[in-house]
Amino acid sequence: MTTHQRSVVVVGAGAAGIIAAGFAARAGAKVQLLERTKDGGRKILISGGGRCNILPSAVDPAQFITQSSPHIVKQILRSWPLAEQRAFFEEELGIPLKLEEESGKLFPVSDKARDVRDGLLDWARKQGAEITFGVSVIGVRPSDSGWRIATDLGEISASKVILATGGLSVPQTGSDGTGLKILELLGHTINPTYPALAPLTLTPHRYAHLAGISLPVTIRVEGSASPRGRKAFRTTGGFLVTHRGWSGPAALNVSHLTLSPSPASDLTPGPPSASDLTPQPPLPCGRGGAHLFVSWGTLSRAEWERELTGGTKLVANVLKQHLPERLAEVLFAESGVPTDRTVAQLRKEERTKLLDTLTSWPLPYTGDEGYKKAEVTG
Repeated sequence: MTTHQRSVVVVGAGAAGIIAAGFAARAGAKVQLLERTKDGGRKILISGGGRCNILPSAVDPAQFITQSSPHIVKQILRSWPLAEQRAFFEEELGIPLKLEEESGKLFPVSDKARDVRDGLLDWARKQGAEITFGVSVIGVRPSDSGWRIATDLGEISASKVILATGGLSVPQTGSDGTGLKILELLGHTINPTYPALAPLTLTPHRYAHLAGISLPVTIRVEGSASPRGRKAFRTTGGFLVTHRGWSGPAALNVSHLTLSPSPASDLTPGPPSASDLTPQPPLPCGRGGAHLFVSWGTLSRAEWERELTGGTKLVANVLKQHLPERLAEVLFAESGVPTDRTVAQLRKEERTKLLDTLTSWPLPYTGDEGYKKAEVTG
């Protein structure tokens, strides 16, 4: 490519890079999209379990976390409204979407992530972007006419460069931090990175025998390194017990608070709130100093209290009606309520202890699965 007044080189053919290249070409620029892998969009292919959760059905700015001003996040979200994004996929790309009620996410009707990746690439080409696979960018430096991009196939000139190389998460997809290194060499400040949307680990895992159990939960975060002084965060979604710890959307959604650096926090990392529900000592929490509390299942505290007030049913059986049996047995044992108690026989302090166990259970964790399993880079 020769130097051109409106020439643009985009580095990285993930979702961001493909869309950037397409819109730059549509605006009249001569665009070359460079991608190291042989096909691009590999994170798209693995997203949503290979089905690709393209968009949320609703946008809540409070669910987006930044160490910068929350106002910036709102501005970014407003710049391309959700309705317009959906229209882009359905009308411009010809990919009809469907709502998954349980998760509130929009998936392609075909349930095939490849349709999304290929649809984006085809669209970018139709806008006029030239896409080159199998080329690695080694460095970027300014020149009199713009920029010089060094690749393993030679140098390219451009008036503008867009780095869309991703972070460090899921490195087998091609994310190795090249873009961050290039930016640092150009004089930009790179804040410390960390794995986010990552499964949490617990070592030793005293609940490993519950591996495979899956259910909806609500997780409340307290004392975390929340941005701009926010002290509480709450998320509801699927939760999975693994052989290494905790996973599922709910666990992933809080990992950015539990594991992120804490420049804005006035709290120091420490163990989860003292729990006399388990005989083992509490384990340390993550770098962010967050304490996690789980409300199991879909019942609120008030609903559980109604279930546990009056009646001749055994308390243990009431729990099993609403929770997976193995989990119900563990929670019941940790509450310390005698096994032969009926609901009517519950003492006030026993009911309170049981309600705390069911709706505010301290979730222990010692780390995370790292960039290998993290969905994004913080």
